Amino acid sequence: MSILLTMAGGAAGTATDISLFPLDTIKTRLQSSQGFWKSGGFKRLYAGLGPAALGSLPTASAFFCTYETVKALSSLVLPERYMAMGHSSAASCGEVVACLIRVPVEVVKQRAQALHIPSMQILRATLRNEGFGGLYRGYWSTVIREVPFSFIQFPIWELMKVEWAAYQGSEVTPWESAVCGSLSGGISAAVTTPLDVVKTRIMLAEEGTFLASARIDQAMVYVYKQSGGQGLFAGLTPRMMWMSIGGAIFLGVYDLVKQEIKQHTGAGRRREGKHSSGDETSSS
Repeated sequence: MSILLTMAGGAAGTATDISLFPLDTIKTRLQSSQGFWKSGGFKRLYAGLGPAALGSLPTASAFFCTYETVKALSSLVLPERYMAMGHSSAASCGEVVACLIRVPVEVVKQRAQALHIPSMQILRATLRNEGFGGLYRGYWSTVIREVPFSFIQFPIWELMKVEWAAYQGSEVTPWESAVCGSLSGGISAAVTTPLDVVKTRIMLAEEGTFLASARIDQAMVYVYKQSGGQGLFAGLTPRMMWMSIGGAIFLGVYDLVKQEIKQHTGAGRRREGKHSSGDETSSS
């Protein structure tokens, strides 16, 4: 069942990333130091789609495999009233693992979105000029962005579902879970936008410049001095739209598949129970 859930999460993540890719491109160009129009404006909104599509399935699968495992372990050691902490820890661990796949994809994808260069050419240039480590530039800034995002999103999502279920007296449906996912995604996106801006700037910076090797706190101060508070929230609207719609699709589809698996698993067990009881009756 855990393998099926992991694949379900991966499929949901792929569908989300591909369908909402233009919003991601707009967000990246708004956050670029070159500015929106010099980075391409509304042209070639699917630039960088190839690496994003290839990386979506393994990234989302790695996240959900880790998330479900840590969540299950947390439920064994934590009282029910502390499960929000378990959800946060599970999501944080999931992001650390997923970023091992996500970061190289992000480096190639965002450079393709902002620099108008084909993805394979960017990959070759990065390996030639920066080595394999160049593909992991911004790893910690990405982790520092993703962990707070998931730390906020998943407990809110889980809590909303619990409260909604208690209010209506029945388990939430997948579309209700999607609404919870949309709201939690939008809130988390707004709060963590400055971290996303800094991560983008670090990944897009030219080799040898200050930002290319800056820590996330140094990069944040640099962006603030350069563009003020507005600069730290560049791309806020498309990011919130992307995460709200993405949260609805991603978590709604995930809960739908999860529910279907539970129903089929339960039906299978009931059938097995009937067969075994029938065998016992006939043998007696």
